[in-house]
Amino acid sequence: MKNQESLQSLRNSLASLPAWASERIMQQIRQLTNYEPMIGIMGKTGAGKSSFCNALFAGEVSPVSDISACTREPLRFRQQVGEHFMTIVDLPGVGESRARDTEYVALYRQQLPRLDLVLWLIKADDRALAVDEHFYREVIGEAYRHKVLFVISQSDKVEPTCGGEKLSTEQKQNISRKICQLHQLFQPVNPVCAVSVRLQWGLRVMAERMIRCLPREASSPVVSQLNAPLRTDAVNKKACDDFGETVGSVLDTVSSMPLIPAPVRTIIQAVRDTVVSVARAVWDFFF
Repeated sequence: MKNQESLQSLRNSLASLPAWASERIMQQIRQLTNYEPMIGIMGKTGAGKSSFCNALFAGEVSPVSDISACTREPLRFRQQVGEHFMTIVDLPGVGESRARDTEYVALYRQQLPRLDLVLWLIKADDRALAVDEHFYREVIGEAYRHKVLFVISQSDKVEPTCGGEKLSTEQKQNISRKICQLHQLFQPVNPVCAVSVRLQWGLRVMAERMIRCLPREASSPVVSQLNAPLRTDAVNKKACDDFGETVGSVLDTVSSMPLIPAPVRTIIQAVRDTVVSVARAVWDFFF
């Protein structure tokens, strides 16, 4: 019901346009509110992908690919919160078998264009990163580096381990060194994050960075999937701003279509800021 009321508010802000132009814009806005992101999760065996996803996302999970499927087809899980969906693609970790790594090159090159973001988990105590570095440079390459967010997982296992309920000062210092090491090794586009699911440490910062790394159309649907404590004011504001900017881009695209009459183009440009403001105002009803 709230979604319908919010769509009506947006439709009202377009009332000065011809019906055909308003409907074209509304159709694209509805597609934005129903966008289904695809997030890749990558990491070697033992990196803690399942517990990481459970700590991050709140949705009901349903497998959409058979666990016995061909290795060239990664496992997919569809998450649902309310009316929103998101697909998590469980990508195989590299460096465990040379034969498999060759096979995975083709798999990744097939999957990367479809993914909005790849969360690449590296265990805090993993020192064997040469294969990861090679794979990142040769397969991820320049074209998709912006889609990768490195996450140091299981930070509570950084030396000196104590098994306590808080990271020690020494552990935090060693985590900082690990972050610097990954920056030097991979030279990533996005900042490296560090988390400990067991201690619920670093997850909020990681969620904020993830939302900033996503394409604008994907950030709001992903926010709707986050566990409640991770939906911070910063996360919500970024997603809301992204939604407003994307709605503005819809109007710009329609306005620039070659067959749009000049008077209609003028009206679209005149109402643009109002429509964007309304989109921001009703964001939380959609997401």
